Amino acid sequence: MCGIVGFVGSEQAAPILLDGLARLEYRGYDSAGVAVVSEQHELQVRKAKGRLQALSDAIHGGADLKGCIGMGHTRWATHGAPSEVNSHPHVSAGGKFAVIHNGIIENYVEIKEFLISQGVRFKSETDTEVVAQLLEFYYHECHDFFEAVGRVLRRIEGAYALGMLCADCPDRIIAARKDAPLLLGYGDGCTFLASDATAIIRHTRDVAYMEDGEVAVLTADGIRVYNALSQPVEKEHHRIDWEVSAAEKGGYQHFMLKEIMEQPEALRRAIFPRIRDGKIALGGMKLTNAQIRDFSRIFIVACGSSYHVGMIGKYNLEHLLHRSVEVCLASEFRYSDPIVDEHTLVIVISQSGETLDTMAALREAKKRGAYILSIVNVVGSSIARESDDVLYTWAGPEIAVATTKAYSTQLAVLDMIGLYFGEVLGTVDPAEYGEVVAELQKLPEKMEALLGRCDDIPKYAAEYFNHNSVFFIGRNLDYALGLEGSLKLKEISYIHSEAYASGELKHGTISLIEDGTLVIALGTYAPLFDKAMSNVVEVKARGADVLALTTESHAKEMAKTVENVLTIPDTARLLLPSLGVVPLQLFSYYVALQRGCDIDKPRNLAKSVTVE
Repeated sequence: MCGIVGFVGSEQAAPILLDGLARLEYRGYDSAGVAVVSEQHELQVRKAKGRLQALSDAIHGGADLKGCIGMGHTRWATHGAPSEVNSHPHVSAGGKFAVIHNGIIENYVEIKEFLISQGVRFKSETDTEVVAQLLEFYYHECHDFFEAVGRVLRRIEGAYALGMLCADCPDRIIAARKDAPLLLGYGDGCTFLASDATAIIRHTRDVAYMEDGEVAVLTADGIRVYNALSQPVEKEHHRIDWEVSAAEKGGYQHFMLKEIMEQPEALRRAIFPRIRDGKIALGGMKLTNAQIRDFSRIFIVACGSSYHVGMIGKYNLEHLLHRSVEVCLASEFRYSDPIVDEHTLVIVISQSGETLDTMAALREAKKRGAYILSIVNVVGSSIARESDDVLYTWAGPEIAVATTKAYSTQLAVLDMIGLYFGEVLGTVDPAEYGEVVAELQKLPEKMEALLGRCDDIPKYAAEYFNHNSVFFIGRNLDYALGLEGSLKLKEISYIHSEAYASGELKHGTISLIEDGTLVIALGTYAPLFDKAMSNVVEVKARGADVLALTTESHAKEMAKTVENVLTIPDTARLLLPSLGVVPLQLFSYYVALQRGCDIDKPRNLAKSVTVE
């Protein structure tokens, strides 16, 4: 959600800002803007509604804005409709300050009313403009940019990642962070500010992550960082180790398709370093065997696709550990008065490591005494830093809004946690343990083979893309898999889609089935295959068109009832969703392609949700 990039150096700033914003388009936005300090020490601000290209065209790729210091922003509307006046940067009434902001200022109404009483006139409907106006108000009192920023931060409430420019201090950007991601980049004679490393990876790999309450002053000579008490702090530097090409399409029409095809390699990175001599080895994890044995409850907390990983994990972990596992939506967790104490393990799953709902759930669980083990993709992210333990998925950058390889690697890591804990607890059958570990090592190869023989999927997409409503049905692991398949279809194709446990058909859902309704029937879970088939017969009897997914060993049996059958290679029962998700991802992709949708940037969605 929303993108921030800033630059201070000796080069023309605007083209660098536009390039950084282009690399942040995947986060979701509806307007864009830049602010550059001119050689005459004046703020030059340009904004445009819609795609970034409209802004770039208006300023001729940045050539119109002369100056070597500036900030850029892509906005996803929260307060106020998408419009040029509501887009960032926001400028104070006197024209001295420009502000960009991710997050929400919760007490903006109170501040706005105060400033209006002081004669300040507002232009926008946003919460962010109060920061620019309040900054100028305090600057008139103290005549010091840094001090004015401190006064603003002591007054505002909520979540923020802020970038601030002052025409009177044309050599610096001041940044501040609370509950929203913000990182600093260190270059040769230049410095950078960004909400995501993707924005600046072309220019530097040397970054530091800001902590809550910190304020940073960026100049061409370096960056000074201060804590909430205005004391200087030394930041730990991190090196971004992935290549720029990982954030580019590489010949694919869309990032989503590229990232689907990258899944086998992503799985290799997630799995192979964690298997030694036929055993799961979660190196670097601080959790002891005694602590694992002491846990009486396990929660899995996540949002969106990560929540669906948790749903599959519930089935697998309860099977392997003989422990109760509860899966909670992060947005509901802290409001449900969860039964969490020092004997509780909370597994937090997040691709970005910055999802605000998930972060809030983590903090609530920690406050109640739980041990936090997180599964994240982004090294150094907020969730990773605040967890007791973290296992990285090493999926590499994921640019498409609809997750694919992050989902697959999260699932693999969660399965390995189950195997590791099961061995410690003595609850996993040794033969099953050996089978699943062996199949984990074959998983990337089997997925590559599956991706190489999916020629029927575009044909089915062309046949079914004009349906207005689709139902996914399945039992056990297939039901959990259907949740993700349904989400993929609805978020990028805008087709209404729902997933149901097959046994629930008779309890209301079957009333929605009529002639021509598309039902995607999942039948990969062998122990319940016969029951799944009986549900397929039920929907066909009511006129449904059925597209089925099953394993190669059950394909012939499925084909006796259903004409259109997709198959996946056989594997260990626990790992079936890891292969089953691939055809569902591809089906969603090709349906959206047929419908002419903006696949990488679906409407109203953002990659990382950093507001509640």
